[in-house]
Amino acid sequence: MTAVERSAGSGSGAAAYGQPADRARRIPFPTVDEISRHCLRDDEPETVHIEVHLPGRPEPDRLRAAFREALRRHPRILVREAPGRWWRRRYEWEVTDGPDVEPVSFPPCAADALTRARERALAVCPPLTASPPVRLEVVTEPDRTGCVLVLTVNHTALDGPSCLRVLATAATLYGGGAARTTPPAAPPPPTVTPPPTAAGTPPARGLARPVRIAGDTHTPRTGNAMLLSELPVPPRPPGAPGPAPRPTVNDQLLVATCLMAARWNASHGRAPAPVRITMPVDDRPRGASEMAIGNGTRLVEVGFGPEERADARLLTRETPDPAAVARLLRRTAARTRALKAAPGAQLGVAGTLLTLPAVPVGLRAAVTRGLRRAAGPWTSTTLLSNIGRIPYALDFGEAGEATAVWFSAPARMPRGLTVTTASTGGRLHVTLRWSRALLDDAAGAGLAGLFQRALAATARAHAEGTT
Repeated sequence: MTAVERSAGSGSGAAAYGQPADRARRIPFPTVDEISRHCLRDDEPETVHIEVHLPGRPEPDRLRAAFREALRRHPRILVREAPGRWWRRRYEWEVTDGPDVEPVSFPPCAADALTRARERALAVCPPLTASPPVRLEVVTEPDRTGCVLVLTVNHTALDGPSCLRVLATAATLYGGGAARTTPPAAPPPPTVTPPPTAAGTPPARGLARPVRIAGDTHTPRTGNAMLLSELPVPPRPPGAPGPAPRPTVNDQLLVATCLMAARWNASHGRAPAPVRITMPVDDRPRGASEMAIGNGTRLVEVGFGPEERADARLLTRETPDPAAVARLLRRTAARTRALKAAPGAQLGVAGTLLTLPAVPVGLRAAVTRGLRRAAGPWTSTTLLSNIGRIPYALDFGEAGEATAVWFSAPARMPRGLTVTTASTGGRLHVTLRWSRALLDDAAGAGLAGLFQRALAATARAHAEGTT
């Protein structure tokens, strides 16, 4: 259990630390939470959507009891925003003994129940004023044997991996067995790397503006839309001779996202410009007692620019050149390895400075929103969040084990597009989520098709042995 979670325990736990119970049960907003809180907008809810498909249907009362107990075992999720004036120095989370509202619901069985639940997940954010800031809907349809668990998370309070950890605990409690966790592969230990070559140097961010995804909508609207797809997990390309790192599936996803953006913009007459992809890095353990619940990832940016100009035509044609894709994969592997190994704050130095409690929180909020608007042109092209292989069985007893898990991250403007991936049972589950102010449904489907073809191109580079 983390120090934060210890301080968020029951009143008796607070007394053990020699603190008044009411103060020990409050947690100052961390950097990510505060920045998110400053920039909330009603027309672009800050929700994380998680969708878990089960072959059977859980018993309602038993599932509610298991989920409530899971919340109790991860008390950092049982939070609501503490009330306060604009001149206070911090936002604070107030930890509760239990849910303020029932977090689990069973909407009526209907032919369009899943569609409606997905729409709610994108449009209706769990409020920060009630604990917990997450809801779980158990969705059934007449022609569906099993059910779908649709979780909606307020991203100001916690992220997708945190909520999945809590759901895994609920599954274990519901099934009455011991937790079965298959931890993902550990990141490579930090090593002293040789002097980088031109191909292996992560490009400097510089002052060049990243390219924006070209808008394509005839009826701009508010809110987000998304498209879910299931693909085979691409085979990893072999490593090149020498010390260069072998590209991972995550590197292939980054390259596919870059090719998708470049191809889309080329087809819409957008002038070439550097592509930058924001990538969350999550170094937390996944164990029930070790994983810190909250917003625990740090954001890095993977740049694609000067080194790719020579291959621009080869990469953006209808069928990308396998040799050019292989070169891009090698460069991307070197960049991501360096970015993951480098220490850094969750939102960089700027995020740390903006959340220093030197002035009232209301003034910091105004400054943060102003700087966000001013920095809009330099916002990355898109965000790729690769959850990776789901490390939990998510076994709900007679309701069965999860057969598919999808995630989606908020797609706020000016970026307006996110790609989120996870893998279960050897299948890759991909969600494209976009702002309706940028793209309509037909355009979103077109982008999804480009992503699938770009990911297939990374597999061809492997199959043809060009690496």
